[in-house]
Amino acid sequence: MDHTGLLYVIGFGFAATTFVFGTILFSWLITHRRRRPQKGLPYECGIDTIGDTWSRFGLAFYLYALLFVAFDVEIIFVYLWAITVRAIEYQGIVLIGIFLAILMFGELYAWKKGDLRWQ
Repeated sequence: MDHTGLLYVIGFGFAATTFVFGTILFSWLITHRRRRPQKGLPYECGIDTIGDTWSRFGLAFYLYALLFVAFDVEIIFVYLWAITVRAIEYQGIVLIGIFLAILMFGELYAWKKGDLRWQ
């Protein structure tokens, strides 16, 4: 039996593990050499900050980000489908219609719930 494939998998696994932990160790060694109090201060455009810099973002930002990611992935799938539309014939058109209907149901649900309204 040839175990070449298994050796490749073990080798790549070892290389990936070494890379991940080596990168973490290297960054820890670099950052923990010189700790000054000024390192942890917020800094923006050369102007000292006024007031508390640890403010919370509203939940609306996260909802918009999640909706953007969901429908951005939809655009990728629709674009790939549009490239191969001649090869997949009627079955592909029906399947992409079902896919778009499910996604439109999700968008209508978000719209009806009021998540698309900026407050």
